[in-house]
Amino acid sequence: MTPSVLFVCLGNICRSPLAEAAMKAEAARLGLDVEIESAGTGGWHVGDPPDPRAQATARRHGIDISGYRGRQVKAEDFRHFSHIVALDADNLANLKRLQPKDGTASLSLLLDHAGRPGQSVADPYYGDDAGFEVTWREVSAGAAGLAKALTA
Repeated sequence: MTPSVLFVCLGNICRSPLAEAAMKAEAARLGLDVEIESAGTGGWHVGDPPDPRAQATARRHGIDISGYRGRQVKAEDFRHFSHIVALDADNLANLKRLQPKDGTASLSLLLDHAGRPGQSVADPYYGDDAGFEVTWREVSAGAAGLAKALTA
């Protein structure tokens, strides 16, 4: 069975699209066959592109995320994806509440896969461009760890 990963933050315009991009890049580098998407627990940005600062950060790392569009987590995601990875503890708690009884996805925090158990990825939304680079480093580390675990 092909693994599938859904990255989740609050609005799906900053951290989770960057995590999706980092994971896609890492999967391509490793030749890993995995389905990768992102979503938010909130619905404010459904249909919106990622934050322009997130797009610029991804672009600096050679990845175009301008075509990504925000979406909200739905019950079917817990049956469709093998892994649902939250970017922070609050969203992980929300996912645990949202998970239907027949949900089969494994839930975790992204930085659990980077040797930083229980830690949240920095939320750059209210900060400056430098915060998006911090977030990029964190999601890249998490993606590398998760990809390694998926190949084991």
